[in-house]
Amino acid sequence: MLASTLMLIVLLCAGVFIPVPYSEMSPGPTVNTLGDHDGDPVLRIDGRKTYPTDGHLNMTTVRVTSADYRMNLVEAVYGWLAHDNKVVPHDTLYPDGKTEEQSTQENAEEFSQSQESAKVAALKELDVPVKSWVIVSTVVKGSPAEGKLHAGDVIKSVDGSTVREPADVAELVTKHEPGEDVGFTIVPAKEQAAAEKENRTPTETEEITVTTAASDDAGDDRAVVGIAAGTDHTFPFTIDIKLADVGGPSAGLMFALGIYDKLTPGSLTGGRFVAGTGTIDDTGKVGPIGGIEMKTVGARAKGAEYFLTPADNCAAAAVDTPEGLTLIKVDTIDDALGALKDLDSGDTADLPTCTAS
Repeated sequence: MLASTLMLIVLLCAGVFIPVPYSEMSPGPTVNTLGDHDGDPVLRIDGRKTYPTDGHLNMTTVRVTSADYRMNLVEAVYGWLAHDNKVVPHDTLYPDGKTEEQSTQENAEEFSQSQESAKVAALKELDVPVKSWVIVSTVVKGSPAEGKLHAGDVIKSVDGSTVREPADVAELVTKHEPGEDVGFTIVPAKEQAAAEKENRTPTETEEITVTTAASDDAGDDRAVVGIAAGTDHTFPFTIDIKLADVGGPSAGLMFALGIYDKLTPGSLTGGRFVAGTGTIDDTGKVGPIGGIEMKTVGARAKGAEYFLTPADNCAAAAVDTPEGLTLIKVDTIDDALGALKDLDSGDTADLPTCTAS
């Protein structure tokens, strides 16, 4: 008995002091996009008539342990056994040795982009025109483009071919062999910002030549210049989304619905508590997210009755749905709006719900 007791003590000590390569996910806060957060409206719209809303359109979040947190074996076992938590390999949340600072920066950029796409998707549903153009989103440090192209520069053409979509840039660059020159016609970021502020069309353009390099991808050499292209927009009125300490792209759908609700008469929810998640692009397409099981738990704990679920997350979410929560399958903003209108009318028989199959 003494030997067994000593062995148990040794094993417990080992479990406490030996780190394991895992991280933990747990339900995070949920915030009503129609309401206030820390005393300020989550959505504020100026320059356009808005309408009273009620009910909830809550975006949901997931808490994760930090990149430098080292979980021990006891914590990992407890997390595996806990119903509301999920233990995953550390590299799942922080791949390629990503630091906490890098992860935070990436999440902030994705959150900002999701806000822009939410605004575009909502306004397109309302037939409100939005001006869009292709920009240099990021420049890779040490790449051929560094010092020549800058984040925010508007890409008008590549090698004389007009650029209409971000994908056009990569397509035109990769027509070259590594070591060849590519010509960019751009509006410098400062000129674009000044033109927007003065409500005029930019007039200053520059011709920039960048010599391509070979990509680091496996396989055949591919010509690259070291930039990522994105899209920027000008809106006909101000839409301000204020929500601190949140990152990532997964709130896009709920922001878009909140904007739509505030700009249209009546209430999308009919006073109900609806939560949800999902990325959204400029066309209104809803994409999958991570941690869906944590988000449904967090939403139900706050009182949600319905949960708008990206179609690609439906099967995982339906495996262990919290009691009292109905999962509604959505693939586009149109799907979400249609489901909310059915809820408001009381016609719930044909709601597209999620199944585990």
